[in-house]
Amino acid sequence: MLARLRADIAAVKERDPACTSTLSALTNYPGLWAVWWHRVTFRLHHAGLVWFARWLSQRVRGATGIEIHPGATIGERFFIDHGMGVVIGETSIIGNDV
Repeated sequence: MLARLRADIAAVKERDPACTSTLSALTNYPGLWAVWWHRVTFRLHHAGLVWFARWLSQRVRGATGIEIHPGATIGERFFIDHGMGVVIGETSIIGNDV
């Protein structure tokens, strides 16, 4: 799990020249937090806790401005830059390194 989190942070730093440090990635990139929370809601959704997963994803949307449906499939090292208003629907399938 830690390796996955580190890979996500590295993806931000590699893809955005404005990101100068790990601290910057953690504090200034709501897309990173939206993806991390999506992983939680995705597991809840697939465990049958559909209502709770949707409820939680709406709280994340309010905090980040990025809405990712808990049923969406997202690959490794997915990076959302300038994500305000981004909506990723339930049937979306996003591959690795996007």
